[in-house]
Amino acid sequence: MSSEFITETHPARDQAPDARRQGASAALWKRLAYGEGQQRWVRPSAAALLLLTGLIYLWNLTNSGYANAFYAAAVQSGTKNWTALLFASLDPANAITVDKPPAAFWIPALLGRIFGFSSFTMLLPEAVMGIASVGLLYLAVKRAAGPAAGLIAGAALAATPVAALMFRFNNPDAMMVFCLVTAAWMTVTATQKGSPVWLFWAGTFVGMAFLSKMLQGFMTVPAFGLAYLIAAPVPLKKRFQHLLAAAGGITVVAGAYALVFQLFPVSSRPYMAGSQTNSLWELVFGYNGLSRILGGNAGGPGVGVAPDLPGNPVGPAGGFPGAGGFPGAGGGFSFGGPPSVLRLFGGEFSAEVAWLLPAAIVLLAAALWFMRRAPRTDMARASLIMWGTWLLTIAGVFSFMSGIIHPYYTVQLAPAVAAVIGIAGVQLWRHRSRAAVRTVLVSALLVTAVWSFVLLSSSPGWLPWLRWTVLAVGILSAALIAAGPARTGRAGVAAVTLALLSAGLGTGAWTIATAATGHTGAIPSSGPASATNNQTMGLAGFSSPNGAGDRGGAARGRPDFRAPANLQPGAAPGGFADAPSDPALNALLQKETTTWSAATVGANSAAALELGSNTSVMAIGGFMGSDPFPTLDQFKQMVSAGQIAYFIPGSPFGGGPRGPGMPAGPAGAQSQDSGPGAGAGAGSNGGPDGRTPPGGGGTSSAITQWVQATFPHTTVGGSTVYQLRK
Repeated sequence: MSSEFITETHPARDQAPDARRQGASAALWKRLAYGEGQQRWVRPSAAALLLLTGLIYLWNLTNSGYANAFYAAAVQSGTKNWTALLFASLDPANAITVDKPPAAFWIPALLGRIFGFSSFTMLLPEAVMGIASVGLLYLAVKRAAGPAAGLIAGAALAATPVAALMFRFNNPDAMMVFCLVTAAWMTVTATQKGSPVWLFWAGTFVGMAFLSKMLQGFMTVPAFGLAYLIAAPVPLKKRFQHLLAAAGGITVVAGAYALVFQLFPVSSRPYMAGSQTNSLWELVFGYNGLSRILGGNAGGPGVGVAPDLPGNPVGPAGGFPGAGGFPGAGGGFSFGGPPSVLRLFGGEFSAEVAWLLPAAIVLLAAALWFMRRAPRTDMARASLIMWGTWLLTIAGVFSFMSGIIHPYYTVQLAPAVAAVIGIAGVQLWRHRSRAAVRTVLVSALLVTAVWSFVLLSSSPGWLPWLRWTVLAVGILSAALIAAGPARTGRAGVAAVTLALLSAGLGTGAWTIATAATGHTGAIPSSGPASATNNQTMGLAGFSSPNGAGDRGGAARGRPDFRAPANLQPGAAPGGFADAPSDPALNALLQKETTTWSAATVGANSAAALELGSNTSVMAIGGFMGSDPFPTLDQFKQMVSAGQIAYFIPGSPFGGGPRGPGMPAGPAGAQSQDSGPGAGAGAGSNGGPDGRTPPGGGGTSSAITQWVQATFPHTTVGGSTVYQLRK
């Protein structure tokens, strides 16, 4: 009889571990996909928001090429030299810096060091900061006012034209806004928890904003402090004490760099551009400080810019505030018309950020009134106070500052406008059963629809159907809301959908057009290529001689306006357009092994030569050719030591080595003659008329005259070139 082993099976018991593992995986997936303690639609909606933002900010990112060549040259220099990286030197040989602090260039330069310098490695960090800013704004608003408010705020920021412009460009504003939105999120968290630790970290990011655009980065500090003082759940004395932690965070970051700058040997670092004394503090309080607010020479000697440079009309192009004008009030370039409460609603300012600004102001005032009896620690109200103070502070400063201001500065206003729309809109919607609240909502919708219609009418040939669609949808949604919740029933969902479409279609379309258009130069403008550089949008169009149809604006109407020769098809040049690349000149400089292959007047000309030749080019006098570096004696010593191979007359206005489009100065027109004393070309003395702009002490003029009198010159690729080696 044979024995037989019989194996018993227990299916339920054997499959239990697998089932448990599958159940655990499913639970984990659900937590990741939907989160915990919130509705299932929240996290997928946030993911979709970030995905769409990434698509807008990353798609065809390199369509602007090197964007602002002035800052691109600084990034390129940082990929070659650590000192240049630390101080944002315009050239890797460390002659002179750009006229901004260095933080905004650190990440692009480090990425360029790893993967090689290119348009993509330079612009990728800007786009990532934009996506992160949208995400952090969503988190900050969601924490205080719920996910719906957060989604609306994030979407409003992503759909703001100036945000798409700056987060796809290489100006320092992207880094500054990212740091400030991060600081705002941390401030909301600190306020909710009464935490000095979170305040400290918020302060560090404000410090980084300072290291991106100096005092402009501090303009949101009152908003952060006020929100914490009002709503933090700790006694008043502790609230004041905790604010010292925020001040400590600012001091640690900003003070550390200031200390490094002061202790670093002057002979081993580049000259601080924008100052007359090689001083960081002069740049902070002068050129990048009080002179921006007050105009003229406020804040220090020599920081103003001449308002009457020949070839440029003084004052606004149109009669309405914000209509533009090349030189601005107060002895500085304002590019935004005279100071006025309506400046942000006219000219290029309106196209950049004003699409939702009227609604934000209406909703802010109404929401604060209806929430006036909320508990002191109510986070929705505290957040609204913070963002509202941010909005009013920045809008007030930009509206009334008399010094240098460019429309793209308003990107700093965009997060506050978006947050106020999200928080106030949702708070009021929850109380729409009250007739007064519905009146406010209807008013905001109609104002936004009509205002979008006005802005879109400034470009009648671009998507002509859009403005009528926005107006019709706005009127329909307003009518549904005005009917009241008892009469709309399920139509309430349709009312919300139509309201969001009406508010977002105009600004969203303009944003997509901005992302699809390449932008170059120092002063980019949002919108489609056919409508960029507009000075007659918004209310400014009503005072333009040609009305709203005058697209292209005052900038294109100036006799000296010139699109750069290397502009990609369909791209839009900004003011101070980049100089064209000259292959013959680049080839000449690439053969040199001297410390600087060449020297030229003005940073824009130097940047173009640097990027084209991949060599180090000295920018005499910095951005405008007006900084007193190098002195004539210093320049002579450098030439004597064989450190500079060529001198190429340039223009601080971006005309390039030849200065095309600029009126000839006393130095005379370019000459084909060879020999000492031959003409240097327009703008060779630091200004378009051959003069040195005020504040330069005659340095660039003296150097140009000495070179003309001492060295022979020839023509290379149409540019005048002086050989400095005998």
